[in-house]
Amino acid sequence: MSFAHDFEATSLREYDIRGIVGKTLSAEDAFAIGRTFGSLVRRNGGKTLVVGYDGRLSSPMLEEALVKGALECGLDVTRVGRGPTPMLYYASATLNADGAIMVTGSHNPPNYNGFKMMLAGKPFFGAQIRELGDLSAKGNVVAAEQGTVRTIDVRDDYVKRLVKDYDGGTRKLKIVWDNGNSSAGEVLEKMVAALPGEHIVLNAAIDGTFPAHHPDPTVAKNLEQLIAAVKDNHADLGIAFDGDADRIGLVDNKGEILWGDQILVLLARDVLKSHSGATIIADVKASQVLFDEVARAGGKPLMWRTGHSLIKSKMAETGSPLAGEMSGHIFFADKWYGFDDALYAGVRVLGIVARSTESLAAFREALPATLSTPEVRFDCDDHRKFKVIEEVAERLRKAGADVSEIDGVRVNTTDGWWLLRASNTQAVLVARAEGRDSAGLERLKDALVEQLEHSGLSKPDFSGNNAGH
Repeated sequence: MSFAHDFEATSLREYDIRGIVGKTLSAEDAFAIGRTFGSLVRRNGGKTLVVGYDGRLSSPMLEEALVKGALECGLDVTRVGRGPTPMLYYASATLNADGAIMVTGSHNPPNYNGFKMMLAGKPFFGAQIRELGDLSAKGNVVAAEQGTVRTIDVRDDYVKRLVKDYDGGTRKLKIVWDNGNSSAGEVLEKMVAALPGEHIVLNAAIDGTFPAHHPDPTVAKNLEQLIAAVKDNHADLGIAFDGDADRIGLVDNKGEILWGDQILVLLARDVLKSHSGATIIADVKASQVLFDEVARAGGKPLMWRTGHSLIKSKMAETGSPLAGEMSGHIFFADKWYGFDDALYAGVRVLGIVARSTESLAAFREALPATLSTPEVRFDCDDHRKFKVIEEVAERLRKAGADVSEIDGVRVNTTDGWWLLRASNTQAVLVARAEGRDSAGLERLKDALVEQLEHSGLSKPDFSGNNAGH
């Protein structure tokens, strides 16, 4: 049977394939991904593929079509069933699979879904995804040959491995978890049963309609239920997940949110005790406080480009034991496998809090105070967005500004810093600024707006609350 398939262009993203089910993503697309990615696995000398899926209503249907496509490549496919994305990564690592695909819409609305892929244990992204689209359109796949399929349940092994690294002794904390109806539900229930302390789990049921709130813990509104439960129960902390549990949200005992870079300070101080001088990586959106605190703790801070695939690749290159992003992706290579896993990050946070003589709120309050804008995203044509960054960078260079061009432009001044970068996944520009005080923050925002106006763009809306951070 001949094969050729064109994907909807917007579904081929930088880090995954993603779209609206029934509009830009279908079972035919899922089959084509299995058929084309499976061919890449075979041509890479591989024979084994691991497949998992999240709790979205469309995920079982997409997973079934995906497996059919992969089997037609003659692969030995292992299905690990429904669970969080990091469980699929764990299965891939422990089974030494040649390829892995997770069917997941992550933190997108319920009508979205997508596919995250790994080839030979490494992230599959960027040019590789574009190549997959090209091969599919041309029907450039291996000859049809029937593979084998088996289904295994890795949940108990995964949970056993997660709790193995809990190092908080016997101190009994009180923890509120907000599963957010994510695909971690069953795994989380098993995990808390194996950990010491008192555990209150909100929204435990896996439900792809996300009835409680949107499954994105980086948005303060989505943490309101968790914050209320932490306060009502006088808990030591609260932990939240996104839709596929590869991103973490954290709330302290006073009900205050710790953002991604603050979580990374907490973890970095701990990891650096046993990895003195190690490189700790954070994305370009992180606070200067993070980079300063990593250096103060004896580490080498490294600012890198935003994107979980890019961060994972940089970790492998530098031998970094720990990395993180403002979006809540936390990557452990210390004792773990180098992938982003909110459940594992949660276990490590619990250990630190249990061993500490101070509360999580006391840790947060002791960090140097800054004022920052929320992350502001505003529309900019896909072709224009990168050009704008080039124009701004050119003007800044001519002006002799202190600027980093690792990912967009991040400009340092005596007031703090501002950032402008092009999103890799949407037709938007992303802006953020962090100042030492409110007057300095206003000057930083003015400098950013001035550069946008020079490139013919209107002023972005910074009206969201400035976060004390």
